[in-house]
Amino acid sequence: MKLKELESCLQQVDAFEEPKLFLEQYPTSPHIAACMIYTIHNTFDDIENKLVADLGCGCGVLSIGAAMLDAGLCVGFDIDDDALATFKMNTEELELTNTDIIQCDVCNLEPAALTKRFDTVIMNPPFGTKHNKGMDMLFLKTALNMARTSVYSLHKTATREHIQKKASDWKVKMEVVAAELRYDLPASYKFHKKKSVDIEVDFMRFSIS
Repeated sequence: MKLKELESCLQQVDAFEEPKLFLEQYPTSPHIAACMIYTIHNTFDDIENKLVADLGCGCGVLSIGAAMLDAGLCVGFDIDDDALATFKMNTEELELTNTDIIQCDVCNLEPAALTKRFDTVIMNPPFGTKHNKGMDMLFLKTALNMARTSVYSLHKTATREHIQKKASDWKVKMEVVAAELRYDLPASYKFHKKKSVDIEVDFMRFSIS
């Protein structure tokens, strides 16, 4: 499947109807999601026939992208039952059979239960703003525990040096696959004054082995 075709398919995926501010629910755009999954698949061969986890999966755009590129199974983890209901509806409409969902708090998963259970972990974690400070790093630490091979994640460019230091402390290799991507945050909440805001984010790969 070509990149444009994948992006076109992901444009059909329904996003949050009523996003929840306390969960930092912002949709990953079809363009960024397609570029992420396509690169993971074509450059690193970490999708096809792999067991993939999607942490904070929301309505499932990353999982669905992975499923479309022939992941063996992609399991989405999210705390929000409304988002997971939309995820399930999306996969049913697209007739995908290689996805599953688990409702849980990603930051409070039992570490031993999922250690090294997945080949690849993909995620667009909460950026850790407002009252969720540090949430991005909790997601990353959980992902690194779960993955056998690699973790792919989006993080604010401004946090790159901090994440590099953490990766070094945790003895994992970090590389920036794509730097300073424009992440378009649409006006989702009442306090948003502008129609949309661009935030610079890095698409990162963390190698376990």
